[in-house]
Amino acid sequence: MGTCSYVLTGTETGMQETFGTTCHGAGRALSRAKSRRNLDYQDVLNDLAAKGISIRVASPKLVMEEAPESYKNVTDVVDTCHSAGISKKCIKLRPIAVIKG
Repeated sequence: MGTCSYVLTGTETGMQETFGTTCHGAGRALSRAKSRRNLDYQDVLNDLAAKGISIRVASPKLVMEEAPESYKNVTDVVDTCHSAGISKKCIKLRPIAVIKG
């Protein structure tokens, strides 16, 4: 919720080697429980605000569970898929708001 997102397109190689599938996210680096234990709610909110990202959330625990630090680096994951020919980077998006229900 505090990092960029990408729009990817399919490739011929991707269709042949992965049946048209590619990453749908970076994947977790920390479990939800570990994120809640190790991250501070207010620190995450402050970091997002410093990046100009507005957040509305139903439960404070979701802030820690979905914090950028809880996930692998999305650019590294997307670059790997792009380099492997599984998918092609099309557009990079920057977050401006997050709504977590």
